[in-house]
Amino acid sequence: MDPDERLVDRALAGDLGAFERLVERHRDAVFRVAARIVGPGEAEDVSQDTFVRAFYRLGRWRREGRFRAWLLQIAHNSALNELAKERPEPADDEALPERADHAGRTPVALVEQRERRRRLEHKVGLLGLNHRTVLVLRDMEGLSYEEIATVTDSPVGSVKGRLHRARGELIELLRRNTYDWDLPDDPSGS
Repeated sequence: MDPDERLVDRALAGDLGAFERLVERHRDAVFRVAARIVGPGEAEDVSQDTFVRAFYRLGRWRREGRFRAWLLQIAHNSALNELAKERPEPADDEALPERADHAGRTPVALVEQRERRRRLEHKVGLLGLNHRTVLVLRDMEGLSYEEIATVTDSPVGSVKGRLHRARGELIELLRRNTYDWDLPDDPSGS
């Protein structure tokens, strides 16, 4: 049995501590998905909304897939609902919180890493919503194609196609600024 399933069972039996452990376990992934859809400024609200919705719908999880995929589907839908409110875009200088271990890195290396992360977040943000969503779920959150299909309510073939196009689009966006990314010029010459 998946460790999440045990926590869900305990939460359904009234153990709030079990649900708190689920929140702790998946908080970062939910925040990252939300931030990449609505921007870091609204991601905390979307994350909280996601966990509130998940808590009240816990009994509806059918256990056909991983709990994480079900939770990220709720996060995805909450983020889309937030976007539908037509809030202003976040400022370019807002960045996702850094959670990486920086031990042994020089201040210059940390600044360069932070700047690269900020620019990558900006480039990912330039992708269309469907492309950005599948790219984040697959390459950053590690979900399977089937799980992404569930999260986005799309056929697996569409997920694969969107992911292929999203990666190509992101590579092109990054190539336009090879100084920052050390990517070779397009070998096809186009």
